[in-house]
Amino acid sequence: MTAICGFDKINHIIHHAEHIRQDKPSPGNVLLLQAGQNFYVPTNERTTMKRMIFVTSPPACGKTFISKQLAANLEHVVYLDKDTLIPLSKQIFRVAKKPYDRSSDFFEEQIRDYEYQVILDLGMEALAYDDTVLINAPFTREIRDAGYIAALREKLKTLGAKLTIIWVVTTPEVCRERMLRRNSDRDVYKIKHWDEDIRSVDFSVPSHLDDPSVKDDLLLFYNSSEAEYLKSMHDVLAVLECV
Repeated sequence: MTAICGFDKINHIIHHAEHIRQDKPSPGNVLLLQAGQNFYVPTNERTTMKRMIFVTSPPACGKTFISKQLAANLEHVVYLDKDTLIPLSKQIFRVAKKPYDRSSDFFEEQIRDYEYQVILDLGMEALAYDDTVLINAPFTREIRDAGYIAALREKLKTLGAKLTIIWVVTTPEVCRERMLRRNSDRDVYKIKHWDEDIRSVDFSVPSHLDDPSVKDDLLLFYNSSEAEYLKSMHDVLAVLECV
């Protein structure tokens, strides 16, 4: 929140407090707590837009490691991981007396979309308090839905924020090796039915999201080797820090 984060701005804000709304926060305002009072500064006084980042890809492409490294190297960022919701999802399976299977019809119908809605709602709330929210989640269907992404961009715009999608590029073979290495119960079905499951996974770059006139709407992070990872980390951070 560049426009209001320095102590040299406090006197300016207090001096103009009588002109600043003191009711509930509205989408275009930034909240500053000072001396027990709530002050709101219009977004148009800020020098940069806020940003929501999706780090996305099919499972086992390296999203979590990449997301945490990006978050560690960015300033004023809130990191959210959809996998944090897995214990709650497991409890839903137990209560429903269903076997834990994230490839099942039960998961698809009763859990999957709610996990995404919750992690997105948490991200929207976090944007009220910091400049950048980074969400680590596959979003494999959502990013293929142009209408969904367009609506999300419009909603973010009302919060003074923009959307950046980072697509992690790897091969199916690399993903399978990583699944075997991480030995997670969420991958049991995928490994057991690999040939069948992999046919349903779209590894292609969601190029329809790329507007050539916008530098930071879709960023590709190549991650099939250590050399690719290092170069992509450098290149992606350079864009995020400069735009």
